[in-house]
Amino acid sequence: MKNEFRTLGMKILTNGKIEGHEVESLRELISADGKIDREEAEFLIHLYRRTDQIAPAFEKFFYKVIKQHVLTDGTIGANKATWLRQMIFADGKVNEREKKLLCELKGEATRINSEFQTLYEECLA
Repeated sequence: MKNEFRTLGMKILTNGKIEGHEVESLRELISADGKIDREEAEFLIHLYRRTDQIAPAFEKFFYKVIKQHVLTDGTIGANKATWLRQMIFADGKVNEREKKLLCELKGEATRINSEFQTLYEECLA
């Protein structure tokens, strides 16, 4: 699957935007095995950060996949909280969509770690 990611990623980054048909290709590629692993989530983060024009369909898909990855077993432990922190603060700021993601995660998680709670409070303060 790595080659498929690389090929699709290069195609998308060539023109600097993700169009509707590319979102569908991403959806098929990411959901092929029925689960979202770290490599797939990191791939989407890479595309999200390097794309000049983010279509609403991609943004919606992106946050859905990140949420699925984080809530794989319903809990948010220290490792996932650290990973989220790195993702959210990569650009040095917290945007409204990231705040919404944190609220959704907190509301849907069956158990959260104190590190996630700290991240949540920092971002929503």
